[in-house]
Parts: sequence; structure tokens; C-alpha cells
Amino acid sequence: MGKRTLVTSALPYANGPIHLGHLAGAYLPADFYVRFKRMKGDDIVFICGSDEHGVPITIAAEKEGVTPQDIVDRYHELNKKTFEEFGITFDYFGRTSSPVHHETSQDFFRVLHEKGIFKKKKETQLYDEKAEMFLPDRYVKGTCPHCSYEEAFGDQCEKCGTSLSPSDLIDPQSMVSGEKPVYRETEHWFLPLGDFQPKLEQWILENSNWKPNVMGQIRSWFKQGLGDRAVTRDLNWGVPVPLDHTEGKVLYVWFDAPIGYISATREWAEEKGQPDLWKQYWRDSDSDLIHFIGKDNIVFHCIMFPSVLMSYDGYVLPVNVPANEFLNLEGQKLSTSRGWAVWLHEYMNDFEPDLLRYVLGTGLPETKDADFSWKYFQDHINGELADILGNFIFRTLSFTHNYFDGKVPEPGELTAADQSLLGKITMLKKEVDKAYESFRFRDAIQASMALARAGNKYFTETEPWHLRKNNPDRCAAVLYVCCQVSAALSIFFEPIIPDACARLRSSLGIKDAKWSSLTETMLTAGQTIDKGEILFRKIEDKAITAQLDKLREQTLKTEKEAAGTKQQPVKYEPLKQTITFDDFLKLDLRTGEILTAERVPRSDKLLKVTVDIGLEKRTILAGIAKQTDPETLPGTKVIIVANLKPRKMMGTMSEGMILMAENPDGTFRFLSADAENGCTVS
Repeated sequence: MGKRTLVTSALPYANGPIHLGHLAGAYLPADFYVRFKRMKGDDIVFICGSDEHGVPITIAAEKEGVTPQDIVDRYHELNKKTFEEFGITFDYFGRTSSPVHHETSQDFFRVLHEKGIFKKKKETQLYDEKAEMFLPDRYVKGTCPHCSYEEAFGDQCEKCGTSLSPSDLIDPQSMVSGEKPVYRETEHWFLPLGDFQPKLEQWILENSNWKPNVMGQIRSWFKQGLGDRAVTRDLNWGVPVPLDHTEGKVLYVWFDAPIGYISATREWAEEKGQPDLWKQYWRDSDSDLIHFIGKDNIVFHCIMFPSVLMSYDGYVLPVNVPANEFLNLEGQKLSTSRGWAVWLHEYMNDFEPDLLRYVLGTGLPETKDADFSWKYFQDHINGELADILGNFIFRTLSFTHNYFDGKVPEPGELTAADQSLLGKITMLKKEVDKAYESFRFRDAIQASMALARAGNKYFTETEPWHLRKNNPDRCAAVLYVCCQVSAALSIFFEPIIPDACARLRSSLGIKDAKWSSLTETMLTAGQTIDKGEILFRKIEDKAITAQLDKLREQTLKTEKEAAGTKQQPVKYEPLKQTITFDDFLKLDLRTGEILTAERVPRSDKLLKVTVDIGLEKRTILAGIAKQTDPETLPGTKVIIVANLKPRKMMGTMSEGMILMAENPDGTFRFLSADAENGCTVS
């Protein structure tokens, strides 16, 4: 590593608040790393800011009937405050609507244009004649050609997940005027990424120590072959293209947003009264640049932005891009449009930042998608922070305060068990250091908690409450060791739970959290310590129930609001012909549980499902392959028509029918009953 380090976190869009997925992807891991490096005394600067351009901003403004500036002003201030209160220690949090950013990004465009890097090409795009504007992909809605969903966007169908372009949509409609758009020719500047591929591949080859998930995605792009990427768009909100006769054209957000790291560093330097200081971090080869991002930003930070920096020349390239995968919530994909999210500023109305910092840290999606649940939150707080770490600290400090006059005891002669526990501090220090430097924060937390577990076990097995009466010298040695372990824990956990560690160090009389001060003998015998406090209290079931209720309520509210904004009334299937009670009695409906589910070869609609109906196991073909991921189905309780005549389809005999309800939007939901497999439904 170089003499100095610049760390960036992906610029959050200023069109909504921060949620747990954002936090686990780009901000909390970066803060862990930066806090650790600061403890080591390294020269490190942590930069972030609001991404305030792009279509999501303008869409949010149009929905609320306000200006884009109103939107970005609101969410920039909210998110900046939220990060500060949660303890994300940015050195500077800028914004891409600032004059310095406009100047910086326009300079990049101008230099690359003058070097002849860009290609200028004409292309045909959708145009709204009534609104007199070209339509970006998210401004177009229509019917998905793959699943027939009528509310698909021009870049993706949110029902089936297929990536689209506006020209793919059936019956496209402008979201601005509601009119059917037409095709018109427009002209844009493109960055020819293919020209940079050999140089990019050589650079990536030199960084073979990057995370496998990052390298895998980069190699996939290289294998496909890099093409031209537009760097301008037809919009009125954004950084204007700095050329003559380009009214109504702005820099594409992917191009200007990463340059926001540079402009924010410039503003940080100006704020410090050293306007040229930013150059040491961006233009000095003895500096390391590290980008913390989510996996959806890998291509921008590992291919596109490096190509821009290479084109300009004189800028450092990232030495690592430790991208994280996605965080799910209660087993489902986070969705702000459905209200299925936990907003960070709302979380802090109910719980301390340290609790979430620890729990998210133990389950970061470092190499694969991870899941956050409120039960997981409760279990880790109660079972680890309260029962292990907090319990050990409280017993050590309160016992020392009550029976040794609040002073670290004289140890006397230490036993092999005493020395073994103290030696664990030195051993784990090396392990934790290596984990942080390798961006393995889950391992760092696990190793730190291992010391707390060992300390808790040692305290219980030595039984100082008995030694106090029959062997006071031995009791003094035990409490001396426990005080040293407590001091070490206040350093080990500093990057993760900084508020609790600051309180602990205050009780122990330790001034600063320095990695170099982490030794087996941080406290001297006779040093005064306070009784301390209970660092972590257990989370009650009712608090978790309240969070789950809140999540369900906000999702229901969001669905109702979305339904209320639709122009077309919900269309229901007409009732079928009336049947008699005797007809109904002919149906044998049984409860069951899905054991396995897999796609049927050569069919894009059918899933082959094995259902346990108590009496036996049935194979059923269900036409839900487009609406359901088969991997999520095992364990699902269902109701089937058990006496339906078997029917052979696609070479497989289907022995029943699974009952499902179809929503007005075409999505399906299983009908189920909380009963044993094989029970009759009547």
C-alpha cells in the first residue's frame, strides 16, 4: 500500500433516503476500513456525496410536482444528516450539483473531446412530440414482450426482471404526456470502450488479488467485448455539455457521477485551506485509491471510470474495488417501490447505531447475497453483544470496582491459563489486522468476538466470586487478566461499535484508540477504573414484532398508493357459471407441501413440482415458470386438487393442480392452509 489512501463510497442518488441495502453495500464496510486505518495512524481520506443528476431525480420531481433541485436539496440534507448520526465518518460529503463539480466534469469532457477520444454518432430515439423532448428509457412505459406486463419500463420489466430497451416495448407510452412517442434522430458523443480493452485487461491482470465476484463480472464484460458507451443525453437536468450549439444536452450521469469523487476531494481540500492538496490523492502515484460499491456499480468503477481516467491521463487508478453483493430483507429482495425496506433514519428512532453496525457487519454480503431479518438482529444482539461481550465487560468492571476498590489488581504470578488468554490478544491482533487489510470484515468481527468468548469462558471457569474468599491473590490475578482483555476489546471493536467502545475506554481510563497501543498489558496495576455500565441490553420480542408490523404496514400502504395512481380500473375475471353444491363436493382439495421444483426442459412456462400430500407424493406440472423462481418453492404450503384426472404434458404425467390466485397485474400467489399435509379442504 502507498503512503496515503483515498477511500470513496458510491454516491447515493438524492431521490430517496438511505436503506439497509445501501448501508451494507457501500458505506458501512468503507467506514469499518477507514476507522481501522485511522487507528493505525495511516494518512487516509474518506470521500462521498450525493449523486444529484439522472432520470430518477427528474421522475421523483415530476411525481411530486416540484423541481429537481427541490428533490436533491431535500434528500442531500437528509442523507448527510443520517450518515453523520449513524457514525459514517466521511471527511467530506459533497454533491454533484455544486459549481466545482460542474466545472470538474465539464473539464474532463472538454479534454477528452479535444484529444479526439469520443465518437460522435447519430441514432434514433423515442421522442415525445407533445412534451417536445427525447425520452430517456425510464420515461417510457409499455407492455413487456416477454411476460406481457403492461407497466414495464424502457430499461427493465420489474415483473419478470428482463433487461429491455424502449424499442422492445409493445405500445410504448410517454410518462411525461401519456402520448405515444415517435422515433426521431438525435446526436450524441460516445466513449469507445473497445479501444481501451487491451489496456484495461492488462491493468486488471495486475490486480489479481481482487474479490472473485468483482473479477468474475469484469471478465464477463471483457469476454463479450466492450462497445461504445454514450456520455451525453437529451435532458434539461444535469451538467450541460460544454460545447457550442448543444442546448438540451447534458453529460450522462454514469460519466459525471464518478468524477464527483474528484470534485468532492477538491472541495475538501479547499475547505482545509489547501486548494492543491487533492492532487496528492488523485495525481500522485504514491497514493492508493479504493472504491467501496455494490455489485451493480462494478462495471462503472472497473471499466468505464478507469477508461475516463486513462484518457485524461495523470490520474491514479483504483488499487481495489471491494464490491459487495446485495442484501435481502426477510428473505425477499429489497424494493423501495413496494415499500419493502428499512430506512436508516427511521431505524435510529428505535435503536442505537452500534447495534445495527454490529449485526450488519456479521452478515455483510461480501461474496454472495445475504439476508437481514429482525429475528437475526435480535439473536445477534442478545446472544453475542449482550450475553458474551457485554456480560464479560460488566462482570469484570463491576467485580473489580466492588472488591478491589476500583483499581486494576496486582497480578502476582500468572498461571499458564492466564498467559494463554493474554497471548490470545497478540495472536488475534495479527489475524484481525490481516482481515481488515483484505476487506474481510466479517472475519475481523468474528475474530474480535472470539476474544470476548474466551474472556467470558475464563471468567466463568475461574470463579472469582469463590476465589475472593478463599484465595484472594489468585482472584487478583484473574481480575488483572480480565481487565487487560477488556481493554483490548475496546480497541478490537472500535471500528464496529465505536460508541460502546468509547464508553468502555472512558471507564478504563484509556484516552485514545490506537492500534499500536493494543498489547497484552494496556493497563497498569493500581490504575483506577470506573464501575462502568451495561453496554448492551437485550431486545424484547415485542420490539421485533413492532418492526415486522411496521414493514408489512408500509408495504401495504405503498401498494394501495400505487393502485390509487393507476388510470385504468382493476379488471377482474367475470364469475363463471353457477354450480351446485354436489358439483363442489366432487372436488377433493388437499393440503400439501412442495418438496422440489425445477424447470421443464423446452418449456418457458412449466415447472415440475413434487408435492407431499401426506398420503403420497405427487408430481404436478404448474404453468408458473415466468412468475416464480423454482429455488424459492421448497417448503411452501399449498392446496391441490387431488382427484383431477392425470394428464401427460411435455412427456411428464401431471397428477393434480396447485390452486393459486391471480392478481389483477398478472402475478400469482399460492393458496395455503395452516394444516398437516393431506388434510381435506372444505
